[in-house]
Amino acid sequence: MSLLRLAGRPLLASMFVAGGLNSVRAPEEVAEAAEPVVRPLTERVSALPDRTDQAVRLSGAVQVVAGVLLGMGRVPRPAALAIAATLVPTTLAGHRFWETEDPEERAQQRIHFLKNLSMLGGLLIAADDTAGRPSLWWRGRHSAHDLRREAHLVRRSVRATAGPAAAAGRVRAKLPA
Repeated sequence: MSLLRLAGRPLLASMFVAGGLNSVRAPEEVAEAAEPVVRPLTERVSALPDRTDQAVRLSGAVQVVAGVLLGMGRVPRPAALAIAATLVPTTLAGHRFWETEDPEERAQQRIHFLKNLSMLGGLLIAADDTAGRPSLWWRGRHSAHDLRREAHLVRRSVRATAGPAAAAGRVRAKLPA
């Protein structure tokens, strides 16, 4: 593993582990702010809890578990995707700068909103990172290509040897036994 991955994954994951722990321990602190985003989600996705504080706690738990896995380098791609999935509603709920009237507060919320977008970009890059190994899709595509090439070579080889083999067989058939 490269030094950048070794250092970068835990650094990226640290914010989510810390923030997720806060959401698990005290979901009521952010439940009110999360309500406008959680309510429409729970109406569309039946698997989510109906109560906002439970949804916040679930999101925090996902961030903690996926953050630890990402930081340790265990299943980093799915872990990064899981965190990214929780980051979108968290950002939309927690940093609604467009609803803030106070210019200073609006500027702060915009900064936090953009910071979360930057972290989302980092998570998407981490989700796409194969750590120098080809992905399963790439390996499958190239294996299929290699098989087609080998089949073509076998076909050419058979065609090249079939004619002389047939001629030798005809000559042998005419010889006395």
